[in-house]
Amino acid sequence: MAPILITFSGIDGAGKSTQIEMLREYLAQQGLSVRILTFWDNVAVLSSMRSGFSRKVLQSDGNIGSADKPANRNDKNTRSFPLLVGRSLLHLLDVSRLRRIVRRERASGGGVIIFDRYIYDQLAALPMTHWLARAYARLVLALAPPADVSYLLDAVPEEARARKPEYPIDFMRQYRSSYLELRQFAPLSLIPAGDPDSVHSAIIARLNSVENTRLQPQVDSTVVA
Repeated sequence: MAPILITFSGIDGAGKSTQIEMLREYLAQQGLSVRILTFWDNVAVLSSMRSGFSRKVLQSDGNIGSADKPANRNDKNTRSFPLLVGRSLLHLLDVSRLRRIVRRERASGGGVIIFDRYIYDQLAALPMTHWLARAYARLVLALAPPADVSYLLDAVPEEARARKPEYPIDFMRQYRSSYLELRQFAPLSLIPAGDPDSVHSAIIARLNSVENTRLQPQVDSTVVA
């Protein structure tokens, strides 16, 4: 059986890492093998060069912010026209590589593949209120391999930034709005903001409604009782 492909998206501080780990533990308890991939580390083309550009040219500190140690990121929140053009070209390369990686992972066996971020997160950083950005997003989504379940973890921008202070609050609000705009033509299942346990319950409920029959652990027929 082909593996189930699950993706998690959302603004920084929405709780993706926490929910991915909770889902991994839940699926492992069901007897399912789980492989976790991150879009930036496993898919993004020229990721080191892109990070270096942000640090050296955009003067981003590149750190992951925390409540006791805020960061000053300056990358996807910078939206000058030349940068948007460059990113749009890179996203086409990203989605091409994503197709190859998903094809490889689907052929490697059963279980579950979880993506920490997906092509949706790249697109949400674009100004989705502009018609050209929306048209471009539709093109990229037409090329992207569909997931079985794609979660969009919603969050209150002020609360998310308090947990993970990296970007200006105005950008966080715009970023959230872009995700919601993207839902008009992307298959994103919105999970309302809440405490970790209630969010986890909503994730499991959605997963069971979509994959009710596929989530049964496979019995190895070579094992003799």
